[in-house]
Amino acid sequence: METIRNATPEDAAAIAEIYNDAVLNTTAIWNDHVSDAAGRAAWMAERQGAGYPVLVAIEGDTLMGYATYGPFRPHDGYRHSAELSIYVRSGLRGKGTGSRLLAALTGIAEDSGIRVLVGGIEAGNAASIALHRRHGFAETGRLPQVGTKFGRWLDLVFMTRVLGGPEAQPSVPAAD
Repeated sequence: METIRNATPEDAAAIAEIYNDAVLNTTAIWNDHVSDAAGRAAWMAERQGAGYPVLVAIEGDTLMGYATYGPFRPHDGYRHSAELSIYVRSGLRGKGTGSRLLAALTGIAEDSGIRVLVGGIEAGNAASIALHRRHGFAETGRLPQVGTKFGRWLDLVFMTRVLGGPEAQPSVPAAD
């Protein structure tokens, strides 16, 4: 039975394997450089230290996938929005792990006061777009040819879901 839990430093090597496969073999991550376990552990510590979740899906001894969210943009006005990422181990995709990770991540975001979750997805990734749609996300933007990988231009699709976070009137920070 698959379980979803908070990631620990011991998960860093398996997260690096999944991350590196996505870098080397897919257009899901628009990076050209792989990372080692130490790099993923530092990334995880930074993310969790800032109060953001890093979840893993585990079945037996296998880390099936991971998910996280973090700042959508660095400006104060975006403080109630977050951008998510979900990655599932090659060969294990399409078995529901991504769906379970997205459901868990969405629940945490809502409980944490996030108003809008944003997914940035390569336009040709039909499986990821369908996954987000099944979880109530809608396509809200498409940016043509903003990225490149494997010698071709890539389009970016933004999908968003409004959660229950802060209601109609956002909070206004107190003046100094």
